[in-house]
Amino acid sequence: MVNLARVIKDLRAERTRAQKEVDRLEKAIGALQKLVGNPGRHAQENEAGERRRLSAAARKRISRAQKARWAKIRRQKRAEA
Repeated sequence: MVNLARVIKDLRAERTRAQKEVDRLEKAIGALQKLVGNPGRHAQENEAGERRRLSAAARKRISRAQKARWAKIRRQKRAEA
């Protein structure tokens, strides 16, 4: 018959070893994340680490296009009413 006390002792030892391994992995992940930084903050960076910048003309074109889309939606809502 299996000695249950021995099995429990072995399982607890394995749990302790696994927890130490998880802690070691968490430390490694944390160290790597510090090197990479927050990916959400730097999502617009290119490979050289520089943020892409829009020219004033490009921002103006985008603004005009969005305002035109909003105006179209407002016209459609007025036509429905």
